[in-house]
Amino acid sequence: MILFTLSVGILIGTLVNTGVKAAKDQAAPGATPLVIPNPVQLSTAFSQLAKQLEPSVVNISISYEPKAAAATRPRGNSRRRALPDDDEEGGDQSMQDFFNRFFGGGVPSPDGPQGRRGAGLGSGVIVDPNGYILTNNHVVEKADRIQVTLAGTTTKYDAKLIGGDADTDIAVIKIDAHKPLTAARIGNSDSVQVGDWAVAIGSPFGLQATVTAGIISAKERDLGGGVEHQFQRFLQTDAAINPGNSGGPLLAINGDVIGINTMIVTGSGGYQGVGFAMPINTAAKIYNQIIKNGKVTRGAIGVTFNSGEVKPELLSVYGAKEGVFVTDVAPGMPAEKAGIRREDVIIAVDGKPVKNGNELVNRVSDTPVGSDVKITVLRDKKKQDFTVKIGDRKDVLIGNNLGVERRGLPEQEKGEAATPAKFGIALLNLTPARKDAMGFKEKGGVLIEEVNPGSFGEDVGLVKDDILVSINRQPVESADDVKRIQNTLKPGDPVVFHVMRSDVPAALRRNGQSTRSPKWTSAFLAGTMPNTQ
Repeated sequence: MILFTLSVGILIGTLVNTGVKAAKDQAAPGATPLVIPNPVQLSTAFSQLAKQLEPSVVNISISYEPKAAAATRPRGNSRRRALPDDDEEGGDQSMQDFFNRFFGGGVPSPDGPQGRRGAGLGSGVIVDPNGYILTNNHVVEKADRIQVTLAGTTTKYDAKLIGGDADTDIAVIKIDAHKPLTAARIGNSDSVQVGDWAVAIGSPFGLQATVTAGIISAKERDLGGGVEHQFQRFLQTDAAINPGNSGGPLLAINGDVIGINTMIVTGSGGYQGVGFAMPINTAAKIYNQIIKNGKVTRGAIGVTFNSGEVKPELLSVYGAKEGVFVTDVAPGMPAEKAGIRREDVIIAVDGKPVKNGNELVNRVSDTPVGSDVKITVLRDKKKQDFTVKIGDRKDVLIGNNLGVERRGLPEQEKGEAATPAKFGIALLNLTPARKDAMGFKEKGGVLIEEVNPGSFGEDVGLVKDDILVSINRQPVESADDVKRIQNTLKPGDPVVFHVMRSDVPAALRRNGQSTRSPKWTSAFLAGTMPNTQ
């Protein structure tokens, strides 16, 4: 026992002395070495999704041969929303764009300096094992050469543009890889809910197979932009997407493709948590038309309507609770030929109700060109049916200018003063000379010379140089007519102003800087008569 006790003591002492000596010898005395555990699967959902989808996501590189400076810019360059055109290859100005397309090092421009070759990057997703790829139209539009690199490889395959659609910014390209490719599984974007997980895969800044995750922030996001962007209703996500992600897939957590990444909102040119993807249901519809016909054809009837939510005051004056209020009918187009007029309220197509403009556009655009549809309208608070032959949207959208050379607005005649009105506006009667100078050919109307800040007129949206042609469907031909109608209105009554607006800024009209043929369009502005005027 004595020998055993001594042996244990000696062993413990040796170990302690060795540990103390080792601790003194190491750079960080007292620090315990880190131990790497055996590898185990820490998470499965995102990692499995990435492994599953990465083979289906491709990198797209494009190039432009040098062209003369007068060459036309690609449409993708010019579709930056309501922002000044810029030198998109220089970088500094393009970083200021509020809406940025996802090209890697800046959008290439084929009209740059002669002898200088343009290049750009994007992404795409394989949707058919035979090599068909969905991407954005602005990625490949007007490129002289399109090359595709598959995930995990460096080989570049030349791609053929099968067709593209600028209205939805969707395009289809094809490569021949001499082997079946891994196609992504298409989902149903209608099933997506705000708050669902969303995963983006693409090549931001040329970095292939980059995976980011977030949630669906909003659905049916309309970013405006007029007729050119009428078919763009986006899924919004905060999954990190950057220049170069354009055309890549947005995925649900089960790996289904639910969208094609299209654009971002940014103040810096990079990720700020607001990205937009075209829903896959829309993209699939475009894809199916392109692989069948090589192009996209949409129906149209030639009516203009208020975009966004229509005020109930407007519909109530015309005897409707819901429907599409027609603000203009294009001359010579299907709607006019059938008998539909401005100020009709379209309430049904082929007997199926339409509640808003988006429903009307979707219903008509999906109808084959040349077929007949029954359009039901409310006119003078009575239902009427019209048979309309669907036209091709590209033909219907051709501009209908009046063809009158624009001159400067005449100055007010000596002693002429604007007549104030209770709505907070001042009016000038339209003489024949004034109408001729403005290129305005409608009957009647008075010119709004001024709109008082904070007035009822400003609240409903009246602006200087509008031409007021009716109030609550009663024609206006002079300032006296406006006063007479005002005296019949009580606080709380709905008020609808029908005004005509020119497509040229008033300042250019006023000093004669623009000689472009004038185009006047209708606007219907509604509100509730206030207690004070």
